[in-house]
Amino acid sequence: MTRKHDNKPKRPRSRPAKVGKATGASGAFTPASSAARRGGHPRRGGLRTARQAASGVPAPEAQSVSSPRCSGHPRRGGLQAARQPEDARRASATAGCALCPVFGRCGGCSQLNVPYAEQLAAKQQAVAALFEGIAPADALLPILGMEEPFHYRNKVVSPYAPARGARHAVAAKDAPKARGKAKGKGAKLSRADILTGMYEAGTHRLIPTDTCAIENEVAKRVTLAIRDVMARWGMEPYNEDTGTGFVRHAVVRVGHESGEVLVTVVTNGDEFPSAKAFCRELKRRVPEITAIVQNVNTRQTNVILGDKERVLYGPGFILDTLCGLSFRISSQSFYQVNATQTEVLYDEAIRLANLTGAETVIDAYCGTGTIGLVAAKRGAARVIGVDSVASAIRDAASNARHNGVENASFVAQDATAFMEELAASGERPQPACHPERSAQPESACHPEQSTQREVEGTPGDHSQPLVLLMDPPRAGSTPEFLRAACALAPERIVYISCNPHTQARDVRHLVEGGYEVRAIRPVDMFPHTDHVESIVMLEKRND
Repeated sequence: MTRKHDNKPKRPRSRPAKVGKATGASGAFTPASSAARRGGHPRRGGLRTARQAASGVPAPEAQSVSSPRCSGHPRRGGLQAARQPEDARRASATAGCALCPVFGRCGGCSQLNVPYAEQLAAKQQAVAALFEGIAPADALLPILGMEEPFHYRNKVVSPYAPARGARHAVAAKDAPKARGKAKGKGAKLSRADILTGMYEAGTHRLIPTDTCAIENEVAKRVTLAIRDVMARWGMEPYNEDTGTGFVRHAVVRVGHESGEVLVTVVTNGDEFPSAKAFCRELKRRVPEITAIVQNVNTRQTNVILGDKERVLYGPGFILDTLCGLSFRISSQSFYQVNATQTEVLYDEAIRLANLTGAETVIDAYCGTGTIGLVAAKRGAARVIGVDSVASAIRDAASNARHNGVENASFVAQDATAFMEELAASGERPQPACHPERSAQPESACHPEQSTQREVEGTPGDHSQPLVLLMDPPRAGSTPEFLRAACALAPERIVYISCNPHTQARDVRHLVEGGYEVRAIRPVDMFPHTDHVESIVMLEKRND
């Protein structure tokens, strides 16, 4: 049974799983036996909270945190599950699952039929295999999983499409001028005429779902309420084949701590007849809603959001708290999907960075500055964030000002170019910061300005401790970035990755460049899927 969440739920706690036998005091990981994996019982976890793991508190006695096993599905494990043949996949869908009626068809989660402790064990083993020969065995720490691995997606994107043989509220030739037609004016749709849910794995076929084991329950209620209002008022769903219809998507964000709800309705046209009435009705059905925005996307594309927006109800954004910092979240803002595990990820990264108050931190690939701002509040003397996306840098600077962070600055520049310039200068950035401009993204406004305007240093001075935080995209970093990092020689490098395959490749480069892996911490950001994130902490060798 999953716990039913209200709009401001208790935060699920995270804890590392005991996924194998520890050898000695080092806690080296030993893969579990295949016989145990074949057994019909969930693996006993021996789980600890993240705080206990950080402080070295021994694991308590094993306890089960498994999800109910679903019938008729073969086990899938590791980072890359073997793709089932079409007939096996359809047979799996037919067999059904107690947690999801469309499991095996929906592309949302592939591991829902596997007890959660076994999922964690498989992910731990996969990460261990990737770093074999790169890191010492005792560097691998237990994976940090979720205590309640359900309904964790605080961002839900739901497309709308006409069902096969669906009725039409208006003739196709009149659709462009009658999009969003109000109730009572040609409305002839029923709920069955409108599909909303997830796409079938590997296809563009929409699988209608009224429940979801991993989506936030309030967000799911919103997407279904929009479908019902569309049917009642004759608002046609978008038909990607003909380019007609009005409502394309709903993007719903729910504040992890605040419980505020932002609804973005993506429409195939500027005009939104009866927009105020639509908002009133949607708010009546889901009172938790605090903001509604219309996003206009008239292009025939798979890109969800367009460039034009207008606020229909509320402030047009929500506020949420992450790691003690407040963030303003709009429809276009980047914000982690699983905020509960994001806090776990960031807490662990900052712990591994071992900040003492003297370090300058370079936050490479910083995005909107979330982890850099956490570092600025938790022991960094100075933080310098760099990212190539100017809008993200503007958001990072805004977030810094909003939180009163004065020891962080942000640079709009390619991370590789930034590191190469810094390494070539022979300088290390100094911890002294300029409060009057610390949160101002000057290079975002003036890209032609040198990096040195943001980063002052003393030639040849390596006396000031330096820590590199890096969180590159799935493709990983570049050889040039890694060479520059080794030349700059920070005392510690903390590498966060959503793709341990490319992370292991890059870490090998860093090891060859004079670093040693001290810790590897897998983090399960997306339970019931094949994905896992990991943090690697490296220290400069004293050769």
